[in-house]
Amino acid sequence: MMIKPSLGLMLSMALLSACADATVFVWTDSQGGRHYSDQPQLNATQLHVEPDTTYYRVHKVVDGDTVQLDNGLKVRLLGVNSPEVAGRFKQAEAGGDVAKHWLTQRLQGLRVSLEQDAEAQDRYQRRLAYLLDEQHNNINIELVRNGLATVNVYPPNFKYLEALVAAQQQAEQEHKGLWGNPAYAAKSYQALTVDNYHGWQRIRGRITAVRHGRKHDYLQFSDTIAIQVPEACWQWFPDLSTYIGRTVEARGWVRKNRQHLHLTVRHPSALLLVD
Repeated sequence: MMIKPSLGLMLSMALLSACADATVFVWTDSQGGRHYSDQPQLNATQLHVEPDTTYYRVHKVVDGDTVQLDNGLKVRLLGVNSPEVAGRFKQAEAGGDVAKHWLTQRLQGLRVSLEQDAEAQDRYQRRLAYLLDEQHNNINIELVRNGLATVNVYPPNFKYLEALVAAQQQAEQEHKGLWGNPAYAAKSYQALTVDNYHGWQRIRGRITAVRHGRKHDYLQFSDTIAIQVPEACWQWFPDLSTYIGRTVEARGWVRKNRQHLHLTVRHPSALLLVD
């Protein structure tokens, strides 16, 4: 298809630039006229037209994993979780202010773009995205690599799963940030009580049994303390019976149901074999 140099040229080029990896060829004829085509031509130069990227300024850093853009859009950073900062209905958690301060300094004066994964927004109507600077550095991964946030995988958002897990392993090995903070040290499930289960936890223990429920399966530490795996996430796990007799570390939030405590995991990245 030949694209003649005319008013339609800009429209044609805009159409091509909307397509990833679009290729355009340009050449000049003997009269000095410029021509464009999506097919190779004699003496033509190939242009690689990449899709336009929309950049934003960050108006406000809400906390270490949530920002508000200059257009009012609130963005929840995918794949990570940072400790809470103090708010109207929540108490500050260890490391929350440090993560918020780092992210504020990191984004100061910069423009950022959003990269989407499988899901566009969460139940709070926040945009879900990976935050990239103009050099394409992934801010989500940087937070984890610096020990300012932990990996928090919500299937099916897996685009940067391997990179996030690798960044967390590095931060943990180097005892950076949260991984050197006693508030986030792993504890035995036997030390978990109805008085101290609040917040993000690292719980260790030997799995004694698997219990099957209607919407969840449970890896039992004991009769009253278990790891909960939602039905929608079963497909990502091996046969849960393979965990019986193994010592594991589960990472996440504990919920109380009557006198039972359940730590929910949605992906094996939050369930580590210790032995």
